[in-house]
Amino acid sequence: MEEARPNLHFTNSYSEAIPGADVVFIAVGTPPTLSGAPNLEFLSQAARCIGQHMNGGFTVVVNKSTVPIGSGNWVGALLREAFEQRAEQRAEERADGGSVEFAVASNPEFLREGSALHDSLYPDRIVIGADEPRALEVLYSLYRPILDQTFTAPTYLPRPETVFAVPLVSTDLASAELIKYAANSFLALKISFINEIGLVAERVGANIGEVARGIGLDSRIGPRFLNAGLGWGGSCFGKDTAALIATASEYGLHMPIVEAARKINRSQRDRIVEKLLQELKILKGRTIGLLGLAFKPNTDDLREAPAIEIAQMLIDRGVRVKAHDPIAMERFQREHHDMAVQLCRTGCEIAEGCDALVLVTEWSEYRDLDWEALAKKMRYPFILDGRHALDRDKLTRSGLHYVSIS
Repeated sequence: MEEARPNLHFTNSYSEAIPGADVVFIAVGTPPTLSGAPNLEFLSQAARCIGQHMNGGFTVVVNKSTVPIGSGNWVGALLREAFEQRAEQRAEERADGGSVEFAVASNPEFLREGSALHDSLYPDRIVIGADEPRALEVLYSLYRPILDQTFTAPTYLPRPETVFAVPLVSTDLASAELIKYAANSFLALKISFINEIGLVAERVGANIGEVARGIGLDSRIGPRFLNAGLGWGGSCFGKDTAALIATASEYGLHMPIVEAARKINRSQRDRIVEKLLQELKILKGRTIGLLGLAFKPNTDDLREAPAIEIAQMLIDRGVRVKAHDPIAMERFQREHHDMAVQLCRTGCEIAEGCDALVLVTEWSEYRDLDWEALAKKMRYPFILDGRHALDRDKLTRSGLHYVSIS
């Protein structure tokens, strides 16, 4: 922040930020509605306020938010309408500046939570979409230092040795909007696919970790997002797969593959309860500890986090639930204060009197817990590894009965 401070200015005033801007990014939330379609209320508000404050010159208004296909045209109409309404109210605006020149572009983001700065400076690719060539030229100029990697890398985030240049995908508006949904949906498919293969591996006695490794070494497939376990959570995959299905439905199309991926992902939560039932036989009256609350390590984000759903499923079955997370407990207390979950400060505290521990989030510190001490504090030394992240042999030597999700 200190290195960037001279180039940063913060304001909550549209009248201060918009006039004279060459590029305006819209980066508001688009949460899902009950139907799965994204809620575009915040996008609409932002577009109208931007339109009210544009004052001439050429402005590129960029949809950074994940928006349905066709939103670029809709945002353009909102901008034009808002500008013209304001010009009519203040006739002198027309005399001074005439009609405003602007273009709408799509520039989807592919940032990973916990790695946003790295992914901004050293991205896999940059996607820009617009139907106005002039807008594409402006965005190319804006991103050129990143595309060519000519900027001075921050001292705290050095440039990876393998990064020399960044590919640019320059396309039309609709294609850029669809790229975002297609990318996230495909990654969700990979996760659900390996989890489905995990079911088969469990039945036939295969090692799902070795199966995933053998698949991932195929250069056409790649190893990323082939980690079997509880499935995906967070703000992107669930929202974007639902939005893609909803968009397809508007055009009379069904997406059975994406729908199946969502179904498989949801069923992974049920498998945790099934595994606990197989081991403990009766859940009512048991005490079970959840290691991890956030949907992934290095964030406190609880949106669609598997831990929340698993905790509620266990509570509904009469289980006393304990939980620990390195950084997400404060947020959990704020957002889920009505859930009957006992939050614990340490691994030893969560293990005290537990009939089972479940690894829900693969925080690195959980690998280095004093498992022997934890096993002695448990009523029944059983660990269910929901992420295939723990060392089976190490935990077994520590006196724990180790079981993985598949």
